[in-house]
Amino acid sequence: SNLGFFTTFIEEMWSRNLGNLLISPLRPHELVMALCLWSVLRLSIGMLPVTGAAFFIFGFNLLDLGLWLAVFFAMLVVTSWSLGLIAAGVMLRYGLGAEELAWSLAFLLLPLTCVYYPLSALPAWLQPVALALPPTHVFEGMRSILLEHRFDPGDLWWAIGLNAVYLAIGYGVFGWLLSRARDNGSLLQLGE
Repeated sequence: SNLGFFTTFIEEMWSRNLGNLLISPLRPHELVMALCLWSVLRLSIGMLPVTGAAFFIFGFNLLDLGLWLAVFFAMLVVTSWSLGLIAAGVMLRYGLGAEELAWSLAFLLLPLTCVYYPLSALPAWLQPVALALPPTHVFEGMRSILLEHRFDPGDLWWAIGLNAVYLAIGYGVFGWLLSRARDNGSLLQLGE
């Protein structure tokens, strides 16, 4: 989802179309909503065949795991939007030289979000850092659903709350860096 969000935005920069978009009546929040919608569409195009293949090849039905797994998955999508907004804002302000940040931001956070192992595997001093990230709560909640067949509402509420904070920060950073890019005139100088 993060890559779907980001690549949609960066394609506008590469084609030198971002300046045209931003001088149109399109408001920043409308641009952000379109990027979010497009990321969900791209994610769906990728996930539907994989889910179907898992069912037909391995007999694994993702729908048997329940609605809560889908809600946790949606929380991961919202986290990716927060990261995408920050990366897009940085690229607006500093140009395509900051493109590496956008490509690597999600991958840099993977070890801290407990994707591959439970939270208890992290050193004690690193656990509070991991708990400050919404995906940690998502993956811990998904583990309890997959391994113990129980839903822990605490993990979901932590993920929702942290996502709300990070999404507001991401939108704020994006809006601030967009206004800075407009002020210094760098919007029309972006592109390959």
